[in-house]
Amino acid sequence: MANSAGSKKRARQAEKRRQHNASLRSMARTYMKKVVAAIESGDQAAAQEAFKAAQPVMDSSVTKGIIHKNKVARTKSRLAARIKAMA
Repeated sequence: MANSAGSKKRARQAEKRRQHNASLRSMARTYMKKVVAAIESGDQAAAQEAFKAAQPVMDSSVTKGIIHKNKVARTKSRLAARIKAMA
């Protein structure tokens, strides 16, 4: 456990930041799952709309350092390919 005042504050800040990051990560994953659900339902228009909504959320999670840029690029590429294949 932290002893000095500075290290106690660091611990408080780290916990607050961890919870905030977890919230952002969860939100990004939810948007990704919505796209997958729309694809599996077979509705291309809904999948396209869900993908348009998910892209900025995924990109902002990269900017904030929540998810690695290559993982987001890979996920976006795979989702776009699946949506394109529905046509």
